[in-house]
Amino acid sequence: MTRAGIVHVVDDDDAVRNSLRILLDAAGFEVILHDSAEAFFGAAIGLPLGCVLTDLRMPGLGGLALQQRLRETGLPMPVIVMTGHGDVPTAVEAMKGGALDFLEKPFDDEQLIGAVRRALQAGKAQQAACAAAAEAASRLAALTPREHEVLAGLVAGQTSKAIALDLGASPRTIEVHRLRVMEKLQVRSLPELVRLVQAAGAAPGPAPRGGAQ
Repeated sequence: MTRAGIVHVVDDDDAVRNSLRILLDAAGFEVILHDSAEAFFGAAIGLPLGCVLTDLRMPGLGGLALQQRLRETGLPMPVIVMTGHGDVPTAVEAMKGGALDFLEKPFDDEQLIGAVRRALQAGKAQQAACAAAAEAASRLAALTPREHEVLAGLVAGQTSKAIALDLGASPRTIEVHRLRVMEKLQVRSLPELVRLVQAAGAAPGPAPRGGAQ
């Protein structure tokens, strides 16, 4: 049977982990259990992507620290934080830190399943964005320094004549570089070029004066 997605359950309580495994497994999810945030990160490199369902308070790294470290590693896995000691400031901190949901125990089974489904959907969008960013960054890496300068001017909305003036080159030379940039980045229009740069998370700075042709 095809599973609806992967849920990493991080909780130091054996009974809680097992009850969540039974519930989520019955709902059609693949469940991977971790008894601590440290155990989760110890296996993080080889983990299949999904979402993370973590307890707020655990020995060592708690749920908020797990969430922060996950964000720092760049792994596109949305986080749902659970707690039996919920309060508004903690919930706000979790949500500001990027948690997709904050559930206070005891919670309704359908509430949890709904939160997991939303997290997995968000995870797919994050993973697609990461893949697009990696592809865009790979294309940008193929540009020469001069082509990066021309790209910066194009993204800033400059004409070839204005870029040529900034770089101390002829408009004809800039047009040649422009064509090469479009070819290397595999785009056919300026809007498509801008979207690719945005996808890579790279906003080229203003084109400097001078430099190699």
